[in-house]
Amino acid sequence: MLSRVPRWLRILLPALFIVVWLAGAAVGGPYFGRVSEVSTNDQTLYLPESADASVVQQKLGEFTDSDAIPAVVVFVGEEELSEPQLGAIAAQLDEAADLEVAADEISPPIPSEDGLAAQAFVPLDSAADTGDAVAELSETLTDGAPEGVSVYVTGPAGFSADLGAAFAGIDGLLLAVALIAVFIILIIVYRSLLLPIAVLATSMFALCVALLSVWWLAKAEIVLLSGQTQGILFILVIGAATDYSLLYVARYREELRHTQNKWDATGKALRGSVEPILASGGTVIAGLLCLLLSDLKSNSTLGPIASIGIVFAMASALTFLPSLLYVLGRSAFWPRRPLYDPAAVEGAASTRGPWAWVARHVGRRPRAIWITTTIVLIFGALGVTQLQASGVPQSELVLGQSEARDGQEALGEHFPGGSGSPVYVLVDQQHASEAARTMWDNGEIGAVTATAQDSPTGSAPLDEQGTVQPAFEGGPSAEPTTIDGQVLLQGTLASAADSAEAEQAVRDLRTQLESVPGEALVGGVTATSIDTNDTAIDDRNLIIPIVLFVILLILMLLLRSIIAPVLLVATTVLSFGTALGVSALVFNGIFDFPGADPAVPLYGFIFLVALGIDYNIFLMTRVREESLTHGTRAGVLRGLTITGGVITSAGVVLAATFAALAVIPILFLVQLAFIVAFGVLLDTFIVRSLLVPALVHDIGPKVWWPSKLARFYGQPQPKTHTKASLSV
Repeated sequence: MLSRVPRWLRILLPALFIVVWLAGAAVGGPYFGRVSEVSTNDQTLYLPESADASVVQQKLGEFTDSDAIPAVVVFVGEEELSEPQLGAIAAQLDEAADLEVAADEISPPIPSEDGLAAQAFVPLDSAADTGDAVAELSETLTDGAPEGVSVYVTGPAGFSADLGAAFAGIDGLLLAVALIAVFIILIIVYRSLLLPIAVLATSMFALCVALLSVWWLAKAEIVLLSGQTQGILFILVIGAATDYSLLYVARYREELRHTQNKWDATGKALRGSVEPILASGGTVIAGLLCLLLSDLKSNSTLGPIASIGIVFAMASALTFLPSLLYVLGRSAFWPRRPLYDPAAVEGAASTRGPWAWVARHVGRRPRAIWITTTIVLIFGALGVTQLQASGVPQSELVLGQSEARDGQEALGEHFPGGSGSPVYVLVDQQHASEAARTMWDNGEIGAVTATAQDSPTGSAPLDEQGTVQPAFEGGPSAEPTTIDGQVLLQGTLASAADSAEAEQAVRDLRTQLESVPGEALVGGVTATSIDTNDTAIDDRNLIIPIVLFVILLILMLLLRSIIAPVLLVATTVLSFGTALGVSALVFNGIFDFPGADPAVPLYGFIFLVALGIDYNIFLMTRVREESLTHGTRAGVLRGLTITGGVITSAGVVLAATFAALAVIPILFLVQLAFIVAFGVLLDTFIVRSLLVPALVHDIGPKVWWPSKLARFYGQPQPKTHTKASLSV
């Protein structure tokens, strides 16, 4: 049938696919440098609009009449600051006020009680690049600082600049490391030069078109794109597209050995690859789309964004790569060209090679192998109890040197730790005094003010009775600003805004304010962090069971069985638990990380379970095919032997690409990189190679229940079947 296709169509169709993908890559490539135009790392935007912190943040601009990003500048002297030094600092602040990045009036220097430091509040223009604005401000103040005085820029602007600088390596460093790692692995696997280039081109073209689509969706505000989501998209597309390419290449090379015509070989390779690739990608997409149930936009938008990447990864591996390899033919594998040799059909299930050796050992002692591996995995999973995934301080999000973190520590040594990052309380005007008294009673709040636009300082101090006081001694009292019958109170926390003490203080304050009539909403940096972490924990508890159920249904439809899918999901969950447990021990005992974001286990679960199931799909679809002819026990050993090399290569490539995330100095991404990379290797070398085959071999045909295959022990079938679409 394939041989009857006209010659002109054999030329036109591959050429058309190649040209279309080249055009897509040419258009999408330049968008790598434009992602910052449509992305944001503002944590407040990720919360549901109904969250207390979100409501307060939306009202904040109305009360302050400004959307400036606050920076806190800390000046620390080697000894007590003298009057000339304070005068020089004030002069430098006046100079900084003339900078274009300064949005509003800069406060004068405020000395600390111990006289060793001073602080000032500098509002930065939100339209300017925060990183550049902070760098310019820091350079201006540092260059003119008095001798013996150190300058730090911290606060929300400082930490935002740190995040921006950390994510700056995504377009260059991350991609370079991932591509180089994949290229080296492919060179080792294929010992060919053209083939790795073809596979990498498949991955990069898929990424370019995916990024182009995501960019315009973010531009239209349909999805919310962040640096974190961008990095995951890059790695996921490169890893998935490479995996799917490896599966097709393995099948194409096999077909070239027993099919002389490369057009026929291409058609047969596609028929043998389409179903497992679509099943694999569909499983990953189904798991990712479950993130739409999340209340956090950082999670819910990752689902469709990453799914778009998987769609283009599958499309590129099933259209561009086959077209390119058809054009190259056997030359693609140079210098190890696959020669036409029909005997190679059975050679795939040869008794020689490392995977044949593994299969023989699985066949001899299946029960001992699956019991031993299960015990080892359970032992590793016990480490989950040590995982501290309740959130980390904002100052610990970026690894390595951080001026903002150093400034935060200096601020805490000489001033109330929450300076520059107040807790906000939005309350009805008639109950403002009662709310202020409640804030004073909290114990962790050292000063309370009300926003007052007619005050020289922009605020009106409130005493412990909630009475408005003059901003300056002897001056008039300013009236708090009232908008829609509400006033905005600010409290200075005694502890750093991202500390556990501050978090507990805000939780206590919310409880205490329940006694105030009307509605009192608490916002600010600390409240945003609390709401984000609490929402992430709720999402994790909701989404993980749903993902398991969805994947189980997909496997039941694919394998036409109940027992086999249940076993596959159970082994994958056990593998995930082990990966998480070992990671917790490594994070605590080796890297001494301060904890983990609540979303780390969720993301790790989504990627490990979906991708781990992929390898089981590749294995078990081939096992099912072989079982139709040889019976289940022989089929599992043949399937393991045939798929061992390609699945292992795919697992190593995927682990290497996710490990590349660790080059971005963001705690979340480094932890995710380790969990997924370790978990993928665990799935590849232990679960898929030993545990699953041993279990299936030990159970035998009953593993396919209620399919008719559950009663087939290997007798010849009356009806012939092709070397099926289920093969890898």
